[in-house]
Amino acid sequence: MKIICIGRNYVEHIEELMNEKPDEPVIFLKPDSSILRKNRPFFIPSFSNDLHHEVELVLKIDRLGKNIARKYAPRYYSSVGLGIDFTARDLQTKLKTKGLPWEKAKAFDYSAVISDDFIPLSELDPGNISFRLDINGSTRQKGNSKQMLFPFDELIEQVSKYFTLKTGDLIYTGTPAGVSAVQINDHLEGYIGAQKMFDFLIK
Repeated sequence: MKIICIGRNYVEHIEELMNEKPDEPVIFLKPDSSILRKNRPFFIPSFSNDLHHEVELVLKIDRLGKNIARKYAPRYYSSVGLGIDFTARDLQTKLKTKGLPWEKAKAFDYSAVISDDFIPLSELDPGNISFRLDINGSTRQKGNSKQMLFPFDELIEQVSKYFTLKTGDLIYTGTPAGVSAVQINDHLEGYIGAQKMFDFLIK
């Protein structure tokens, strides 16, 4: 299983981090050891003092595919979940300044929270999926798939140029504005529409 992540897919998030708007999706990977499931607590790693949450819609790949044309992309996924791409922002900034890869800041153990449940897209409008992250009872991030620079089908097309997609692969589709640091004892709850997708604590 691969975890394929998309960066800079929401304009307001690009602006809040003062990044450049991309002409094509920014793609990076996480290993399977980064997955955190079943509402287990997330333990802040010792190497970061500025650990940020990034809530994201997540596509689960249903079949093998390579060089997938955009018009055929819907054949390769049929459900959407919710996840968090935890980011060691202080470490990422240091790596970016030196022109080095981001993996130590993005792909560390348990940095990819994933909901246990996925919602069939037959029950949703893929171009209009609202989602949010609440922390300690207050909404910290909220977004909608219609705000994406690169919608689902274009992501499938672009990603499959470089990586063969396999059944069970996950695509984290980018985060909206509102990212910020988490603290010990924070309570995180994620929603797609009104459906709660995850509920866990920071330790």
